[in-house]
Amino acid sequence: MERTAVNPVTWSVEMGFNQGEVVSGHTRTLYCSGQTAMSDDGQPQHADDMGAQLALSIDNLEAVLREAGMSLTNLVRLNVYTTDVDLLFQHYGGLASRMGAAEVAPSTTMLGVTRLAIPGQMVELEGTAVA
Repeated sequence: MERTAVNPVTWSVEMGFNQGEVVSGHTRTLYCSGQTAMSDDGQPQHADDMGAQLALSIDNLEAVLREAGMSLTNLVRLNVYTTDVDLLFQHYGGLASRMGAAEVAPSTTMLGVTRLAIPGQMVELEGTAVA
């Protein structure tokens, strides 16, 4: 088995984690760290705007997938963490439409949490992809 770090941006390495890891063997599996509404330089974006945070979280997840030579089509598992389930459901169509456009319906878990690691963040997407 071979593991390769995937980091389209480098700020997370300084915090002790990779944006993703490709595990090669019989197939390629990418385990993506939770993606939030962070800029490329690690600054939180879109305070108090769940829709914008969700859209940027999806963009950031796609960036990790792209860096590994994958896309949303390769996503087989998606964990969604949010500090406000009811508010997230008001914007969930944005996530559903992006998955629909990719013609993918990954197994998904949504969890309401007290807070996320970065204060002010309201949604985090964690995925697993295979190719």
